[in-house]
Amino acid sequence: MADLTPSRLTPPQYLLLGQITRPHGIRGEVRVKLFTDYPERITKLKEVFLGQRVDDPTPKLVRVNAMRLHQGMGLLTLHDITDRDAAEQFRNLFLLVRHEDAVPLEDDEFYLYQLIGLRVETSDGLQLGIISKYMETGANDVYIIQSPKYGEILFPATHETIIDHDIANGVVRVNLPDGLINPISDEDADD
Repeated sequence: MADLTPSRLTPPQYLLLGQITRPHGIRGEVRVKLFTDYPERITKLKEVFLGQRVDDPTPKLVRVNAMRLHQGMGLLTLHDITDRDAAEQFRNLFLLVRHEDAVPLEDDEFYLYQLIGLRVETSDGLQLGIISKYMETGANDVYIIQSPKYGEILFPATHETIIDHDIANGVVRVNLPDGLINPISDEDADD
């Protein structure tokens, strides 16, 4: 089993900005489903990487001509892509940026990958388990917690449920939504 403690996590080489969904129009623009909190930052980038997967070891470097925001999506124009047929080759590719080129974080911000391996505990001290993965669902993020006591917990990360992310101390404090887990009595745990 891999050691998931935060101090052992190596930052990824690339961070995910979005995913190209399809060509837009006839002049080579592509529609990008954005996964970044800073979509306007893409308009300032001179180059990005395109990969088959989020963790693609050899993404392709491409030059950015322009990007504009339209109806919650990015419309991206890449260098030397001037028609719909040329843009079609980029369908479903992931838009990545080097970790060192990412927007610097504020003191109270973190990257989602930094959550892996953090302990999750409730406001009254109940230990739920360790975050093993996360999902971005659109409505809110979901933390996948591996719990020796409760099994796998799909925890909704909302303003109502998250008290704080203490990355430095390796813990996320939460308010447990009613009905999310079935309490196990001490008698059940002994069986």
